[in-house]
Amino acid sequence: MLVRLTPLGAALLVACGGASSPSPSVAQGTRPPEVAPVHIDASRRTAITESVAKVAPSVVTVQTEVVQRTQSTPFDFFFGRQPEQQVQAGIGSGFIIREDGIIITNAHVVAGATKISVALRDGTTYPGTLKGMDELNDLAVLKIDAKKLPVATLGTSRGLLIGEWAIAIGNPYGFVLGNTEPSVTAGVISATGRNLTARAEGNGLYVDMIQTDASINPGNSGGPLVDAVGEVIGVNSSIYSPSGGSVGLGFAIPIDRAKRVAEDLLAHGKARRPWIGVKMEFPQLTGTNAREALASGATVKSVVPGSPAASAGIQPGDVLVRSRDRVLRNAYDWEAELLELRVGDSAPLVVRRGGREFQANVRIEDLPEVTAEKVAVLKELELVTLTPAIRGERGIRATRGALIVSVAKTVADNLGIQSGDVIVQIGNTAIGFVNVTDAQQAKSVLESLSGRGQIRMFFERGGQMFFSDFQIGR
Repeated sequence: MLVRLTPLGAALLVACGGASSPSPSVAQGTRPPEVAPVHIDASRRTAITESVAKVAPSVVTVQTEVVQRTQSTPFDFFFGRQPEQQVQAGIGSGFIIREDGIIITNAHVVAGATKISVALRDGTTYPGTLKGMDELNDLAVLKIDAKKLPVATLGTSRGLLIGEWAIAIGNPYGFVLGNTEPSVTAGVISATGRNLTARAEGNGLYVDMIQTDASINPGNSGGPLVDAVGEVIGVNSSIYSPSGGSVGLGFAIPIDRAKRVAEDLLAHGKARRPWIGVKMEFPQLTGTNAREALASGATVKSVVPGSPAASAGIQPGDVLVRSRDRVLRNAYDWEAELLELRVGDSAPLVVRRGGREFQANVRIEDLPEVTAEKVAVLKELELVTLTPAIRGERGIRATRGALIVSVAKTVADNLGIQSGDVIVQIGNTAIGFVNVTDAQQAKSVLESLSGRGQIRMFFERGGQMFFSDFQIGR
């Protein structure tokens, strides 16, 4: 199972971020004492040492603080006590990709952070600003207010050789080791195109990963995986481990994907999600036919009406066997390919139907709710009208309603709603209940009930119906 790692956590598959123990803050502008140069024999310099010398100056330590409220008890309510707040520290790594302070790290390193600090190799520390985060790809982009910083050279994750050198650079266990100087572990590229099928905590989709036996430990998350010529080929992200420690099964997000996501996050604050409108059948990974199921192609389970896939003639039961230059052995390979495609491109797909194969050119579009007209409600909710395309993509049972595409955290916490919920009915005992047909109607009803007592709202989530009672003040 994929979980966020804490230093003492133990799980089957763990992300390599870590919670840090309390430690002194690194002083602004502090630098280690200068040491007289030492003669190094040329025979000690290798491809690994040269590669580390190129990249290590661009590697940073990312410290976070997350404010959490302790769970209240009936005694707190009786005595009028407010829930206490606890500050949880976390730590990870990152690397600079632009000399004006743009940094790539993992989304799970900074998720929920109320404060981000970035320490350079020499200990100089800056406040970090989150420019954008994409939990599906487990990537985030930070910005620090600095100039002329050392920059990592970004290579490509295509054409990697099994057995070539792989070097993981980061700050495992953070300041427990006493400084901000990154540490280095070396190994080889063990495999490419790895799909981690264990269930994950959070929204990360770990497909088409680079596998390495270079040790990756808590705090390495977000640091670079580097080749022997000093170019970044991946972003260290997770490990497979029965104990929580490195056992030589580390995984990195391919740098080509990271570059695409970083460009989207810098340009739009979020990553555009490529979509063609198909749902796939994922293979059963148990039993005697498991290996065969992983290599029989990506079978289409359903096609969203009016989607690009439907327009290209793809039908349920079709098997996708190739996209561009990628062979699709199973649904995980298709998910990996989808993460590499760009909105607006056309993808040439080879499709198998019965005993024949044919080519279908499919245009890549945004998710349907992205292009739908947004309706803002009281500056706290953003809704779109439920359409057949949205219903098909999300598997929604309701035929009419308003999809919540974003909601302020305070509203989400107080009302128990979240993005992805579908509002289907709103009302109260004074006016009765209204069946919601579109986003504009939901907005009108909610605003008309402002200051008029308790409101009950029914919504669908995961195919089940829920309701929430609340009031809106004028």
